[in-house]
Amino acid sequence: MSYDLIIKNGKTVEGKPIEIAINDGKIAKVADKIESESKQLIELESGTYVSAGWIDDHVHCFEKMTLYYDFPDEIGVKKGVTTVIDAGTTGAENIHEFYDLAKQAKTNVYALVNISKWGIVEQDELADLSKVKEELVHKALTELPDFVVGIKARMSKTVIGDNGITPLEMAKKIQKENNDLPLMVHIGSAPPELDEILAHMSKGDVLTHCFNGKPNGILNQTSDKIKDFAWAAYDKGIVFDIGHGTDSFNFHVAETALKEGMKATSISTDIYIRNRENGPVYDLATTMEKLRVVGYEWAEIIEKVTAVPAETFHFSTKGQLKEGYDGDITIFNIETGQKTLTDSNGFTREAKELIKPVKTIIGGIVYDN
Repeated sequence: MSYDLIIKNGKTVEGKPIEIAINDGKIAKVADKIESESKQLIELESGTYVSAGWIDDHVHCFEKMTLYYDFPDEIGVKKGVTTVIDAGTTGAENIHEFYDLAKQAKTNVYALVNISKWGIVEQDELADLSKVKEELVHKALTELPDFVVGIKARMSKTVIGDNGITPLEMAKKIQKENNDLPLMVHIGSAPPELDEILAHMSKGDVLTHCFNGKPNGILNQTSDKIKDFAWAAYDKGIVFDIGHGTDSFNFHVAETALKEGMKATSISTDIYIRNRENGPVYDLATTMEKLRVVGYEWAEIIEKVTAVPAETFHFSTKGQLKEGYDGDITIFNIETGQKTLTDSNGFTREAKELIKPVKTIIGGIVYDN
């Protein structure tokens, strides 16, 4: 048997030997050893790790927007990330324009459609509920079924105006009428209060910015404990997503949660050009290093950027190294080193282990990092 590509001498993050063959953009074989011919061979240096392609499930990469924008390949393939999900930058009125740009990228790009028809192009997009048109959202989902993988609602003070919990109720109605597709909810300053938001969310819904340091977050800043209602939501199966961003990840909140036994379900960046170039985000690898410093194991960190987001957003052929799955692979090293990591509130921790993508493979095509 001859293959298009064989990756030899890799190891999984758990330390097991792995070799992978790819044909026609799909994984054709996974084994400890593969002895076959191939058009292209990657012989890895000893100690190099291989995982399913990293998925960043909260980014902003509609490059025509003036504020929260970036270019998919700058935050994707160049950073070891094979798949990105834009989290509601566009709504039904401008998502087709985004799609036309996104399909030109090397990186796999998907989108959550904002329930407000122009997305976050208009900052207070849920202050005027006449912009939430269920039929327009349904039309976008119908016309772009391979691009739109869910919906997004930003539920914080600056976005909703005087509308309270109503935008989330509208989002849940849209979700129900469209086959219970994935819903991501952004949280920030009150109103609405976090307990009310969580009460309206269901198992499988994504709460992004889960470890923000705001008073309306999951940490009771008086008792320094995770709020009971946050635990109830976590236990119910609400997906706690990092969504680091410029203002939404706090080391102390993440560390306190871990001490109590609460871990983020998935790891994402909320990256756009300013927090990529100026920090504190920079890229997905840096966000992963922050969770390592907090106390997570590398194996679970990798799972939270591969299998978990793939399951959350119903990618049936991504997130795992299995025969028949997409040939999306991240090859990386974990090195001993020293690096100061800064959270969204300016607090720092010192990393002693650094994760560095070496090659990014998307649909069987190899890109060097």
